[in-house]
Amino acid sequence: MVESASMDMERIFLGGKEYHIQTGCGSVSVIVYGDRDKPALITYPDVALNHVSCFQGLFFCPEAASLLLHNFCIYHISPPGHELGAAAICPDDPVPSAEDLADQIIEILNYFRLGAVMCMGVTAGAYILSLFAMKYRERVLGLILVSPICKAPSWTEWFFNKVMLYLLYFYGLCGLMKEFLLQRYFSKDVRGNAEFPESEIVQACRTLLDERKSINVFRFLHAINERYDITQGLKRLKCRTLIFVGENSPFHSEALHVTSKLDSRYSALVEVQACGSMVTEEQPHAMVVPLEYFLMGYGLYRPIYSSGSPRSPLSPPWISPELFSPESMGVKLKPIKTRVSLHG
Repeated sequence: MVESASMDMERIFLGGKEYHIQTGCGSVSVIVYGDRDKPALITYPDVALNHVSCFQGLFFCPEAASLLLHNFCIYHISPPGHELGAAAICPDDPVPSAEDLADQIIEILNYFRLGAVMCMGVTAGAYILSLFAMKYRERVLGLILVSPICKAPSWTEWFFNKVMLYLLYFYGLCGLMKEFLLQRYFSKDVRGNAEFPESEIVQACRTLLDERKSINVFRFLHAINERYDITQGLKRLKCRTLIFVGENSPFHSEALHVTSKLDSRYSALVEVQACGSMVTEEQPHAMVVPLEYFLMGYGLYRPIYSSGSPRSPLSPPWISPELFSPESMGVKLKPIKTRVSLHG
């Protein structure tokens, strides 16, 4: 009861409004925060998560919240059946594919009469949004991907996901299933051990997982486990892309692969030290400065000391050299070009 009350207060405090939108693949919950006249930022979480368990840390980080809410209206999209208080989806309903979930997004944008949007996704959500960006390029301003994946599952991942699907089907979100998910999201340091207790963010996530209906998680995980390789599509993307990944993420090598396939003129990689996959929760402060400079390229954020004419969303990006000395942030930035010619 206390947990439910705190969630309700959060919604009221941030002024969010929930919409249930009927799409060709069922109902989808979207929670909207901010001024609808501002540019849109859509978010998509990882498996078994929603905007509270996946993005709350980032939006509760004062600097990040100020930056994002100042520039955007936020549209938090939950995978079907992952929203707060969601009922179990009927087992007879067809299980959507990853491509179906990407196609749902265009229906959501059309419902809200949105044009091109900024996209932020974590792992499975990053895959869905990347696929969306490939299919509907004109509707994507840029991508902010956290511990992204793009290849079809390796044999090891496929088998591990099959074990989780088995657990979900026969035992629901049991203790072992939760441990597998927490290993997916967080580094060892915050998960705790015999000497140190698990951190508050892990405890909060564990509690929020209790609310998920196992059949709903099963459906999303199944879609992600059946995903296909979108590497070739990444090579054709021209929207600017900012990638974050924790050094201790099980998807670290996958994020490096994603980065290597993107046009280096339009992309940047930030590796966050001592962090797992869910940088948005574990180390959200490490995202602030890279986000600031990423958004400056769109004219969406401009520090008070900057000068010059506003940039259009199509103007070339600018990554500040200050990002190459980020030790104080606990961040490593891979070498990238600092400027792009108008005709690059």
